[in-house]
Amino acid sequence: MEEKRKKIRVLVGGVFDILHVGHIHFLKQAKELGDELIVIVAHDETVRMHKKREPINSAEDRAELLKAIRYVDEVYIGTPGTIDMKLVKKINPDVIAIGPDQGFSCERLKEELRRHGIKAEVIRIPYLYKSDRAKTSKIIEKIVETFCE
Repeated sequence: MEEKRKKIRVLVGGVFDILHVGHIHFLKQAKELGDELIVIVAHDETVRMHKKREPINSAEDRAELLKAIRYVDEVYIGTPGTIDMKLVKKINPDVIAIGPDQGFSCERLKEELRRHGIKAEVIRIPYLYKSDRAKTSKIIEKIVETFCE
């Protein structure tokens, strides 16, 4: 009888405010690290705190768009503020993939995970696309330049 292999769960988090090719490349690379890809999309309050602007799309709309991407298996909306370790523990990931432009330390995240009894591996995904084009802030700038003059 064939032994059933445990599915490898990969977790990513982010704002995903205006979906672009950089997001798709990131999600595809993250999915390739395991069998299931779970996304925690940032709460609107978190976007306001970290981006110092209103989100373009609500967390609910961003979550719905992410659910439609073939690489994504599950989507949760995070709690306001920092990483919700209760939710991460509930998801129980084997791998946490960090985006190329997410500005926090993988080592510090690993320490925080260990403090909460979470044994996930932390991997930073490299850029696959031109970072000057595949960034929400650059897309917003281009829209403003093009349509607000």
